[in-house]
Amino acid sequence: MNGTYLNPFLEETAFYNRIVLGSLVPNGLWAPLPHFFQTWLRNYLGGTLLYLVSGVLWCFYIYYVKRSVYIPKDAIPSNKAMLLQIYVAMKAMPWYSALPTISEYMVENGWARCFSRISDVSWHAYLMYLAIYLIFVEFGIYWMHRELHDIKPLYKYLHATHHIYNKQNTLSPFAGLAFHPIDGILQAVPHVIALFVVPMHFTTHIALLFIEAIWTANIHDCIHAKIWPVMGAGYHTIHHTTYRHNYGHYTIWMDWMFGTLRDPIDDELKVL
Repeated sequence: MNGTYLNPFLEETAFYNRIVLGSLVPNGLWAPLPHFFQTWLRNYLGGTLLYLVSGVLWCFYIYYVKRSVYIPKDAIPSNKAMLLQIYVAMKAMPWYSALPTISEYMVENGWARCFSRISDVSWHAYLMYLAIYLIFVEFGIYWMHRELHDIKPLYKYLHATHHIYNKQNTLSPFAGLAFHPIDGILQAVPHVIALFVVPMHFTTHIALLFIEAIWTANIHDCIHAKIWPVMGAGYHTIHHTTYRHNYGHYTIWMDWMFGTLRDPIDDELKVL
């Protein structure tokens, strides 16, 4: 798609499509597609590359370059376990890609409370809106994740797919996106709902959706970084072993507020 758009959001998404698809796909294959499908293809290819490249580099570093430094030898997952996680994630990736595509469509059509440039509101307003957005997302993901455990049919038919990885030697960065596709979408939906609640910078919203892929890889590597109040891998590993604690996403605050926090350092002291 060429030319200048009166809609700044449409212009922005078309620019992203040209950058990603123009670099990865022959022009004749993607240019004739409707804009919506171009956007979906861009999100699918971008998400797949981000997942695979970051996962391969991450695993190579912690399991081979730093072998037994961060992870005990007997806790390193097998290649078979990691390949299964990749298989589950890649089956879901086409569906995951639909969520940012739909959210971009809603923004392009003026249905959400987005602004295209920070200068439209000022830096102070941008930072305030970003903080409110992140608090809303943190709250929403906490309760979505918790209900995926508490509502038995949701757990049995959706979330249990992810919880077959329930100890250190079955968890890896590749497990970060190894969900039933509906489960993965439900846990990302608060990002989209937030667009109707708080004004949000469009590019920041898109960036945060893709940062999710990096973050979920991080919290499944079983390395406890001990950076308060971050909900790091030490906390999330406990979630995979107890099923009843540490539902939060970026921080421990929601678990602390709602009584589901379990600290990995306390667990270490009990073992000692």
